[in-house]
Amino acid sequence: MELTDTFKKVKDASKTLATISDEKRKEILLAVADSIESNIPQLIASNALDLARMDKGDPMYDRLQLNAKRLQDIAADMRHVSTLPSPLGRILKEKILDNGLHLRRISVPFGVIGMIYEARPNVTFDVFSLCFKSGNSCILKGGKDADESNKAAIKVIHEVLKKFNINTDIVELLPATHEATAEMLTAVGYIDLCIPRGSKRLINFVRDTAKIPVIETGAGVVHCYFDKSGDSEIAKDIIHNAKCRRCSVCNALDTLIINSSRLNDLSKICSKLAESKVIIHADEKAFNALKGHYPDSLLKQITQDIWDTEWLSMQMGIKTVDSIDEAIQHIAEYGSGHSESIISEDIDAQHKFQTLVDAACVYVNVPTSFTDGSQFGLGAEIGISTQKLGARGPMALEEITTYKWLIEGHGQIRS
Repeated sequence: MELTDTFKKVKDASKTLATISDEKRKEILLAVADSIESNIPQLIASNALDLARMDKGDPMYDRLQLNAKRLQDIAADMRHVSTLPSPLGRILKEKILDNGLHLRRISVPFGVIGMIYEARPNVTFDVFSLCFKSGNSCILKGGKDADESNKAAIKVIHEVLKKFNINTDIVELLPATHEATAEMLTAVGYIDLCIPRGSKRLINFVRDTAKIPVIETGAGVVHCYFDKSGDSEIAKDIIHNAKCRRCSVCNALDTLIINSSRLNDLSKICSKLAESKVIIHADEKAFNALKGHYPDSLLKQITQDIWDTEWLSMQMGIKTVDSIDEAIQHIAEYGSGHSESIISEDIDAQHKFQTLVDAACVYVNVPTSFTDGSQFGLGAEIGISTQKLGARGPMALEEITTYKWLIEGHGQIRS
């Protein structure tokens, strides 16, 4: 497979984006949002072809599925992105030197952003909206599981771009093959930034293989620590929401860590989980506390180390600790730097957790399900970065721009 010509076209098209005003970008994004809604039957039909090839028991099934409500939400997110202030041309720093040189650091697009993702057809629309708003072209590489859905989404986008006489090369969907992935990751000089979004296996492969810059959006091994001062009433709802709202997404709860002094409250905390038929893998102390108070068919005692598991299904672990320090140490050893939460009424414990837990998003008395660009008021997100160099946490418009220096003078020379 030879994709160099495709990469070159996208690179060339990216240079045309600078001539499009922010008002025109808004108009086009609103038109795409309208087209998504008017094409809901066709998009669902294409998605059904992908769903038919996947086992309903596969954790990826929920991520893959599109329905009218989800497509309306995607359109709503795109409309919201269209109304956000432009991230381009912002003066990030400005000064006049003693020699009269005028320095400005301004925000600019990366150029071409490559996105590799799995069974998440919503990403096709989200990435386009964010890249278009921020003046970036995008090269999309979806997984084969969502190929029909992604093709239908790109068709909707391209049809709108054509109506506005915009070069459709600003957004390109690559074939859903391993060969296309390999070429994309070595497209030096064409792709300015690559963002993988998916499983730990995918992210590790991209990081280890790419010859182009990568921002790592890590898998989410997510914890919630129930402190000795925690409110069991709010914990019941927080833990249920974190686990069950959408169990297949990266901000879903994987391990509940409970202070041993509160084991008597564990059955109450887990009562809503039982209603949702969540399978619990508990250590010995937690298992004994739940035995007889949680359905036997859903309760399993841990026989091996499962603490680094990102479940992506209606399963979770429960770990018992004797102190907040032990909880923080457990998170340091097994966490992925994504999202972590504490349920506590002790201000000192809250502050300690916030200070010492190393993650992109750290919560107090709320579920990790809020880790989302839209929930943070950023519009749609392009991913959740778990690295520390550059963007961290939900990545939206500002996070997919870079900057350059503008220097103005009148004949100054350096001695």
